[in-house]
Amino acid sequence: MTARLLGAARPVMFAASAALAAADAHAACPIQLAVYGETKSGAEIDFTPTGTSATITNSFRMILDNNTVLDGIAMWTEGSASRPHGSLMYKCPTGDVTGEELAACTVWEGVIYSADEKGGVGLLPAEGADAPKSLIFPDLGPSLQMSAAYGPAGFSNVPWDVFTLKGCQE
Repeated sequence: MTARLLGAARPVMFAASAALAAADAHAACPIQLAVYGETKSGAEIDFTPTGTSATITNSFRMILDNNTVLDGIAMWTEGSASRPHGSLMYKCPTGDVTGEELAACTVWEGVIYSADEKGGVGLLPAEGADAPKSLIFPDLGPSLQMSAAYGPAGFSNVPWDVFTLKGCQE
């Protein structure tokens, strides 16, 4: 009788462990679908798939208060000390733009760092990798506060440099 009960329990235990493994697999979110938030200002970062760009490794937008939206990209630099160089832009012209026009609408530039649950610091991963727990945009607040996006016609709540994973887009 005990052998029969154990034999019947095996498929149930296998199904339960398979369900837990499936839940763990779905718990991971690829960076290109990740949503991050900053608690102090309520700012949010939504990543989107980049597509077929040869140079841009990550695309995202930062949503600030008063529906102010900054367009963001990351491009990995080349060489032995390669880094994800990020840029946030506000109301950039579209089409064929000059470097001067692009510089005028760029409100933040820098390396984008990541942090895990244990406080280990790394770099923003490229598309396809799991989204890290946190993202760090060094000196984001001061840069944004000095930008054309800040003030009466733009946002008023300045975000801090650290954004925490909130969820995953479907």
